[in-house]
Amino acid sequence: MKILLPIDGSPQALEAVRHAIRLVQDGLRAEFVLVNAQAAASLYEMAVAHDAEVIDQVRSAAGADLLQPAEALLQAAGVSFDSEVVGGDPERALIEAIEREGCDAVIIATHGTGGRFAALFGSVSGSVLQHSPVPVTVVRAGAGSPG
Repeated sequence: MKILLPIDGSPQALEAVRHAIRLVQDGLRAEFVLVNAQAAASLYEMAVAHDAEVIDQVRSAAGADLLQPAEALLQAAGVSFDSEVVGGDPERALIEAIEREGCDAVIIATHGTGGRFAALFGSVSGSVLQHSPVPVTVVRAGAGSPG
């Protein structure tokens, strides 16, 4: 089973990683795809940088940095994974990653901010939950995971 783990660098995202690790420790045979979605460059960034390639390099480096704590948790647990930094609208980029990577499921954290529906799930996690072509497990913010 291949499972997508969206990582935004938050403590809540690491709770989702810990949840995934517990599933593997309980016997689930899975490999994971860690994905950090970097928003598209703003008009201001384009005007200041004048070079889309430089902006892409900075965003890729920032995404890779945000993935490191999740990668460290999975490495310490001996769990197989791949990592990817994608750009564009985060909700759309994650749905595209699910399809491109052939994922069977998603485990995503929620922050519980923004809008009525988003107040329950978080805007990105809510959108992924609504539009994912595969089952989604939502790890609630503050769920309290050990380790």
